[in-house]
Amino acid sequence: MNIVEIHNLSKSFKTQENALSNINLEIREGEIFGFIGPDGAGKTTLFRILATLLKPSSGKSYVFSKDTVEDYLDIRGNIGYMPGKFSLYGDLTVLENLEVFAGLYKIDTFKNKDLIDPVYKQLAPFSNRRAADLSGGMKQKLALCCAIVHKPKLLFLDEPTTGVDPSSRKDFWRIIKLLQKEGITIIASTPYMDEASLCDRIALIQKGEILSISTPEELISNYPGDLYSVSSSSMYPLLKFLKNQDFISSVFPFGDTHHIRLNSNISRESAEIAIESSGFDQIEIKKIQPSIEDCFMYLSTRAYDEA
Repeated sequence: MNIVEIHNLSKSFKTQENALSNINLEIREGEIFGFIGPDGAGKTTLFRILATLLKPSSGKSYVFSKDTVEDYLDIRGNIGYMPGKFSLYGDLTVLENLEVFAGLYKIDTFKNKDLIDPVYKQLAPFSNRRAADLSGGMKQKLALCCAIVHKPKLLFLDEPTTGVDPSSRKDFWRIIKLLQKEGITIIASTPYMDEASLCDRIALIQKGEILSISTPEELISNYPGDLYSVSSSSMYPLLKFLKNQDFISSVFPFGDTHHIRLNSNISRESAEIAIESSGFDQIEIKKIQPSIEDCFMYLSTRAYDEA
Protein backbone atom coordinates (compact mmCIF):
# COMPACT_ATOMS: atom_id res chain seq x y z
CA MET A 1 0.00 0.00 0.00
CA ASN A 2 1.26 3.47 -0.89
CA ILE A 3 1.25 6.04 1.89
CA VAL A 4 2.45 8.85 -0.44
CA GLU A 5 1.73 9.39 -4.14
CA ILE A 6 3.06 12.28 -6.21
CA HIS A 7 1.95 12.99 -9.78
CA ASN A 8 3.64 15.51 -12.11
CA LEU A 9 4.37 17.85 -9.21
CA SER A 10 6.24 21.09 -9.82
CA LYS A 11 6.97 24.14 -7.67
CA SER A 12 8.33 27.55 -8.62
CA PHE A 13 9.00 30.65 -6.55
CA LYS A 14 9.39 34.27 -7.61
CA THR A 15 13.10 34.00 -6.92
CA GLN A 16 13.52 30.44 -8.21
CA GLU A 17 11.86 28.75 -11.13
CA ASN A 18 11.59 24.96 -11.16
CA ALA A 19 12.52 24.42 -7.52
CA LEU A 20 10.78 21.11 -8.24
CA SER A 21 10.15 19.86 -11.75
CA ASN A 22 7.67 17.13 -12.72
CA ILE A 23 8.14 14.88 -9.69
CA ASN A 24 6.51 11.45 -9.86
CA LEU A 25 6.93 8.80 -7.18
CA GLU A 26 5.23 6.49 -4.72
CA ILE A 27 6.29 5.72 -1.16
CA ARG A 28 5.15 2.50 0.46
CA GLU A 29 3.72 2.14 3.91
CA GLY A 30 6.28 0.99 6.48
CA GLU A 31 9.45 1.77 4.56
CA ILE A 32 12.30 4.17 5.19
CA PHE A 33 12.49 6.28 2.04
CA GLY A 34 15.43 8.60 1.58
CA PHE A 35 15.88 11.69 -0.57
CA ILE A 36 19.59 12.05 -1.25
CA GLY A 37 21.02 15.21 -2.74
CA PRO A 38 23.04 18.36 -2.09
CA ASP A 39 21.78 21.59 -0.56
CA GLY A 40 19.38 23.35 -2.93
CA ALA A 41 18.29 20.14 -4.63
CA GLY A 42 14.62 20.65 -3.66
CA LYS A 43 14.36 18.24 -0.73
CA THR A 44 12.97 20.75 1.78
CA THR A 45 10.49 22.19 -0.73
CA LEU A 46 9.12 18.72 -1.43
CA PHE A 47 8.86 17.92 2.28
CA ARG A 48 6.94 21.12 2.95
CA ILE A 49 4.47 20.28 0.21
CA LEU A 50 3.92 16.75 1.52
CA ALA A 51 3.58 18.09 5.07
CA THR A 52 0.84 20.48 3.80
CA LEU A 53 2.91 23.60 4.50
CA LEU A 54 3.27 24.63 0.84
CA LYS A 55 1.05 24.36 -2.20
CA PRO A 56 2.51 22.98 -5.44
CA SER A 57 2.52 25.18 -8.54
CA SER A 58 1.16 22.25 -10.54
CA GLY A 59 0.55 18.54 -10.15
CA LYS A 60 -0.92 16.60 -7.25
CA SER A 61 0.39 15.00 -4.08
CA TYR A 62 -1.46 12.63 -1.78
CA VAL A 63 -0.70 11.46 1.76
CA PHE A 64 -2.90 8.66 3.18
CA SER A 65 -4.75 8.94 -0.17
CA LYS A 66 -5.76 12.49 0.78
CA ASP A 67 -4.96 15.58 -1.27
CA THR A 68 -2.28 17.65 0.50
CA VAL A 69 -4.04 20.89 -0.48
CA GLU A 70 -7.72 20.09 -0.12
CA ASP A 71 -7.49 17.68 2.83
CA TYR A 72 -4.58 19.21 4.75
CA LEU A 73 -6.36 19.17 8.12
CA ASP A 74 -7.01 15.43 7.86
CA ILE A 75 -3.32 14.83 7.15
CA ARG A 76 -1.67 16.99 9.79
CA GLY A 77 -2.90 15.02 12.80
CA ASN A 78 -1.24 11.85 11.55
CA ILE A 79 2.20 13.12 10.52
CA GLY A 80 5.30 14.24 12.35
CA TYR A 81 7.65 16.80 10.85
CA MET A 82 11.17 17.56 11.95
CA PRO A 83 12.53 20.48 9.91
CA GLY A 84 16.17 20.84 9.02
CA LYS A 85 16.54 24.01 11.06
CA PHE A 86 16.08 23.72 14.82
CA SER A 87 12.72 25.36 15.45
CA LEU A 88 11.74 24.49 19.00
CA TYR A 89 11.37 27.01 21.83
CA GLY A 90 14.88 27.85 22.98
CA ASP A 91 13.72 29.55 26.19
CA LEU A 92 11.73 26.51 27.30
CA THR A 93 13.26 23.46 28.93
CA VAL A 94 13.42 20.03 27.33
CA LEU A 95 10.37 18.84 29.26
CA GLU A 96 8.42 22.04 28.62
CA ASN A 97 8.96 21.73 24.86
CA LEU A 98 7.69 18.17 24.98
CA GLU A 99 4.65 19.24 27.01
CA VAL A 100 3.83 21.97 24.48
CA PHE A 101 3.83 19.55 21.56
CA ALA A 102 1.83 16.94 23.44
CA GLY A 103 -0.67 19.67 24.30
CA LEU A 104 -1.10 20.55 20.64
CA TYR A 105 -2.39 17.02 20.06
CA LYS A 106 -4.38 17.06 23.32
CA ILE A 107 -2.61 14.05 24.77
CA ASP A 108 -0.63 13.37 27.93
CA THR A 109 3.08 14.08 27.50
CA PHE A 110 4.04 10.45 28.08
CA LYS A 111 1.00 8.73 26.60
CA ASN A 112 3.26 7.07 24.03
CA LYS A 113 6.06 6.44 26.53
CA ASP A 114 7.26 3.23 24.88
CA LEU A 115 7.74 5.05 21.57
CA ILE A 116 9.56 8.11 22.83
CA ASP A 117 11.60 6.34 25.53
CA PRO A 118 14.57 5.42 23.27
CA VAL A 119 14.99 9.13 22.59
CA TYR A 120 13.84 10.64 25.88
CA LYS A 121 16.07 8.46 28.06
CA GLN A 122 19.04 10.30 26.59
CA LEU A 123 17.35 13.66 27.19
CA ALA A 124 16.06 12.95 30.70
CA PRO A 125 19.25 14.10 32.51
CA PHE A 126 18.76 17.47 30.80
CA SER A 127 14.98 17.70 31.24
CA ASN A 128 15.26 21.05 33.06
CA ARG A 129 17.85 22.54 30.72
CA ARG A 130 16.79 25.19 28.21
CA ALA A 131 16.60 23.83 24.67
CA ALA A 132 18.88 26.63 23.44
CA ASP A 133 21.65 25.34 25.74
CA LEU A 134 21.67 21.76 24.42
CA SER A 135 24.40 20.38 22.18
CA GLY A 136 23.66 19.95 18.48
CA GLY A 137 23.01 16.23 18.80
CA MET A 138 20.70 16.67 21.80
CA LYS A 139 18.78 19.42 20.03
CA GLN A 140 18.11 17.02 17.17
CA LYS A 141 16.94 14.32 19.56
CA LEU A 142 14.61 16.75 21.32
CA ALA A 143 13.18 17.80 17.95
CA LEU A 144 12.63 14.14 17.06
CA CYS A 145 10.99 13.46 20.41
CA CYS A 146 8.55 16.34 19.84
CA ALA A 147 7.82 15.12 16.31
CA ILE A 148 6.80 11.63 17.48
CA VAL A 149 5.11 12.46 20.80
CA HIS A 150 1.68 11.75 19.24
CA LYS A 151 2.83 8.54 17.48
CA PRO A 152 2.36 9.67 13.86
CA LYS A 153 1.77 7.22 11.04
CA LEU A 154 4.23 9.09 8.84
CA LEU A 155 7.37 10.92 9.94
CA PHE A 156 9.25 13.52 7.87
CA LEU A 157 12.90 14.06 8.82
CA ASP A 158 14.49 16.89 6.87
CA GLU A 159 18.28 16.45 7.09
CA PRO A 160 18.06 15.22 10.70
CA THR A 161 21.79 14.57 11.12
CA THR A 162 23.24 17.67 9.47
CA GLY A 163 25.78 19.38 11.69
CA VAL A 164 26.04 16.64 14.32
CA ASP A 165 29.06 14.47 15.07
CA PRO A 166 29.49 10.99 13.49
CA SER A 167 28.62 9.19 16.73
CA SER A 168 25.34 11.12 17.07
CA ARG A 169 24.55 10.45 13.41
CA LYS A 170 24.94 6.71 13.96
CA ASP A 171 22.80 6.78 17.09
CA PHE A 172 20.11 8.83 15.35
CA TRP A 173 19.77 6.25 12.59
CA ARG A 174 19.58 3.48 15.17
CA ILE A 175 16.57 5.29 16.62
CA ILE A 176 15.03 5.69 13.16
CA LYS A 177 15.22 1.92 12.66
CA LEU A 178 13.45 1.41 16.00
CA LEU A 179 10.66 3.77 14.95
CA GLN A 180 10.22 1.81 11.73
CA LYS A 181 9.71 -1.37 13.79
CA GLU A 182 6.90 0.48 15.59
CA GLY A 183 5.06 0.75 12.27
CA ILE A 184 5.97 4.35 11.41
CA THR A 185 6.75 5.13 7.79
CA ILE A 186 9.77 7.41 7.60
CA ILE A 187 10.75 9.83 4.85
CA ALA A 188 14.18 11.30 5.43
CA SER A 189 16.40 13.64 3.45
CA THR A 190 20.14 13.95 3.74
CA PRO A 191 23.15 15.37 1.92
CA TYR A 192 25.24 12.48 3.26
CA MET A 193 25.57 9.78 0.62
CA ASP A 194 26.66 7.14 3.16
CA GLU A 195 23.26 7.38 4.88
CA ALA A 196 21.54 6.20 1.70
CA SER A 197 22.49 2.60 2.46
CA LEU A 198 20.40 2.81 5.64
CA CYS A 199 17.18 3.41 3.66
CA ASP A 200 14.95 0.77 2.06
CA ARG A 201 14.68 2.87 -1.11
CA ILE A 202 16.19 6.15 -2.17
CA ALA A 203 15.54 8.92 -4.64
CA LEU A 204 18.56 10.82 -5.90
CA ILE A 205 17.52 14.44 -6.46
CA GLN A 206 19.36 17.34 -8.06
CA LYS A 207 18.16 20.79 -9.12
CA GLY A 208 14.55 19.88 -8.46
CA GLU A 209 14.56 16.71 -10.56
CA ILE A 210 14.55 13.05 -9.58
CA LEU A 211 17.54 11.31 -11.14
CA SER A 212 16.81 7.80 -9.92
CA ILE A 213 14.52 5.83 -7.60
CA SER A 214 15.69 2.41 -6.43
CA THR A 215 17.09 0.43 -3.55
CA PRO A 216 20.70 1.26 -2.68
CA GLU A 217 21.73 -2.18 -3.92
CA GLU A 218 19.95 -1.74 -7.27
CA LEU A 219 21.49 1.69 -7.75
CA ILE A 220 25.02 0.35 -7.33
CA SER A 221 24.42 -2.75 -9.45
CA ASN A 222 23.15 -0.56 -12.32
CA TYR A 223 26.32 1.54 -12.43
CA PRO A 224 27.54 1.29 -16.05
CA GLY A 225 30.95 -0.23 -16.68
CA ASP A 226 33.85 -0.52 -14.26
CA LEU A 227 35.18 2.06 -11.84
CA TYR A 228 38.82 2.56 -10.87
CA SER A 229 40.66 4.56 -8.24
CA VAL A 230 43.90 6.23 -9.27
CA SER A 231 46.45 7.86 -7.01
CA SER A 232 50.03 9.15 -7.15
CA SER A 233 52.39 11.34 -5.17
CA SER A 234 51.13 14.40 -7.11
CA MET A 235 47.35 14.29 -6.95
CA TYR A 236 46.37 17.66 -8.41
CA PRO A 237 48.63 17.41 -11.52
CA LEU A 238 47.33 13.84 -11.91
CA LEU A 239 43.73 15.11 -11.85
CA LYS A 240 44.44 17.61 -14.62
CA PHE A 241 46.14 14.89 -16.65
CA LEU A 242 43.25 12.44 -16.27
CA LYS A 243 40.67 15.07 -17.27
CA ASN A 244 42.48 15.61 -20.57
CA GLN A 245 42.57 11.94 -21.62
CA ASP A 246 40.13 10.95 -24.38
CA PHE A 247 39.91 7.35 -23.13
CA ILE A 248 38.48 8.46 -19.76
CA SER A 249 34.73 9.04 -19.66
CA SER A 250 34.65 10.75 -16.25
CA VAL A 251 36.98 11.59 -13.40
CA PHE A 252 36.19 12.95 -9.93
CA PRO A 253 38.40 13.50 -6.87
CA PHE A 254 37.38 11.29 -3.93
CA GLY A 255 39.39 11.89 -0.79
CA ASP A 256 42.95 10.74 -1.37
CA THR A 257 42.22 9.12 -4.77
CA HIS A 258 40.58 9.99 -8.10
CA HIS A 259 37.74 7.83 -9.41
CA ILE A 260 37.68 7.26 -13.16
CA ARG A 261 35.33 5.52 -15.58
CA LEU A 262 36.77 4.40 -18.93
CA ASN A 263 35.24 4.78 -22.36
CA SER A 264 33.93 1.52 -23.78
CA ASN A 265 36.43 1.51 -26.65
CA ILE A 266 39.52 1.05 -24.46
CA SER A 267 40.62 -1.93 -22.41
CA ARG A 268 41.68 -1.75 -18.80
CA GLU A 269 45.19 -2.87 -19.75
CA SER A 270 45.61 -0.11 -22.34
CA ALA A 271 44.34 2.52 -19.90
CA GLU A 272 46.69 1.34 -17.17
CA ILE A 273 49.67 1.46 -19.54
CA ALA A 274 48.78 5.02 -20.61
CA ILE A 275 48.43 6.22 -17.02
CA GLU A 276 51.47 4.40 -15.67
CA SER A 277 53.68 5.76 -18.48
CA SER A 278 52.54 9.35 -17.85
CA GLY A 279 55.56 10.16 -15.69
CA PHE A 280 53.85 10.41 -12.29
CA ASP A 281 55.54 8.83 -9.28
CA GLN A 282 53.93 6.11 -7.17
CA ILE A 283 51.01 5.52 -9.52
CA GLU A 284 48.45 3.08 -8.12
CA ILE A 285 45.37 1.89 -10.03
CA LYS A 286 42.67 -0.30 -8.49
CA LYS A 287 39.31 -1.57 -9.67
CA ILE A 288 36.71 -0.60 -7.04
CA GLN A 289 33.04 -1.05 -6.17
CA PRO A 290 30.99 2.09 -6.93
CA SER A 291 29.54 3.93 -3.95
CA ILE A 292 26.23 5.80 -3.77
CA GLU A 293 28.21 8.99 -4.32
CA ASP A 294 29.79 7.57 -7.49
CA CYS A 295 26.32 6.70 -8.79
CA PHE A 296 25.04 10.18 -7.94
CA MET A 297 27.95 11.83 -9.74
CA TYR A 298 27.37 9.67 -12.80
CA LEU A 299 23.63 10.34 -12.94
CA SER A 300 23.95 14.08 -12.31
CA THR A 301 26.61 14.40 -15.02
CA ARG A 302 24.47 12.43 -17.45
CA ALA A 303 21.44 14.60 -16.69
CA TYR A 304 23.54 17.73 -17.32
CA ASP A 305 24.83 16.34 -20.65
CA GLU A 306 21.31 15.48 -21.79
CA ALA A 307 19.88 18.90 -20.86
